[in-house]
Amino acid sequence: MTLKIAFLASDTGTAQAARGALVTRYGNFEKEIADVIVALGGDGFMLSVLHSTQDLPAPVYGMNRGTIGFLMNEYGESDLQERLSEAVEEVINPLSMKAVDSNGKSHRELAINEVSLLRAGPQAAKLRIYIDGRLRMQELVCDGALLATPAGSTAYNYSAHGPILPIGADVLALTAMAAFRPRRWRGALVPKSAEVRFEVIEPEKRPVMADADGRSVKNVVQVDIKSEPSIAHRILFDPGHGLEERLIREQFV
Repeated sequence: MTLKIAFLASDTGTAQAARGALVTRYGNFEKEIADVIVALGGDGFMLSVLHSTQDLPAPVYGMNRGTIGFLMNEYGESDLQERLSEAVEEVINPLSMKAVDSNGKSHRELAINEVSLLRAGPQAAKLRIYIDGRLRMQELVCDGALLATPAGSTAYNYSAHGPILPIGADVLALTAMAAFRPRRWRGALVPKSAEVRFEVIEPEKRPVMADADGRSVKNVVQVDIKSEPSIAHRILFDPGHGLEERLIREQFV
């Protein structure tokens, strides 16, 4: 069966040139009626495509025309129909973030990789942490903290020395950036079903911003985060190169 493909590309010249070549060879369908969406770019573009197409039935198959491409397959113009037919599907759930700013306004965003809180001034942030309504840390003094999904555990979380999580793990990584008090606190693993709340201590003196996959909210005073099982992102990978294999391989480089 010939699959109907929608080709989406980032704004870079490399990605646009690849899209032109692939459309010439395979044709192009609107993403609303496509059997599969092919995203051409890097991981940032892949995340934006997953967010923008989350209500569509077609899975997304990425081909790397960017920098890192952890969520992408290798680029190739030949045998694409066969590669798509043989691709292995991974399903991931995003995090939902509800951030309340200093004016009392609520902001809601979704994050496939992580939700992070970052200091937005010269002084370290002070955060209070609750898990499922229970106070777990009275005061964390740090440059920031994040909650990462397994799919996002090799991104910002790993750079902040957080753990890499197997793709099927029912846990989330709670990781601090440059923790000062408690000294060298390395974070925690929490159940995927947990609801995590960060409260900002002294928000006027120590302003904090919250970020969900690049969508930021300034001057937050409280941030609630939980996994969103009602939303399922379907991502396709070439056999033997899926997220689980990549997560394991990343730990041995």
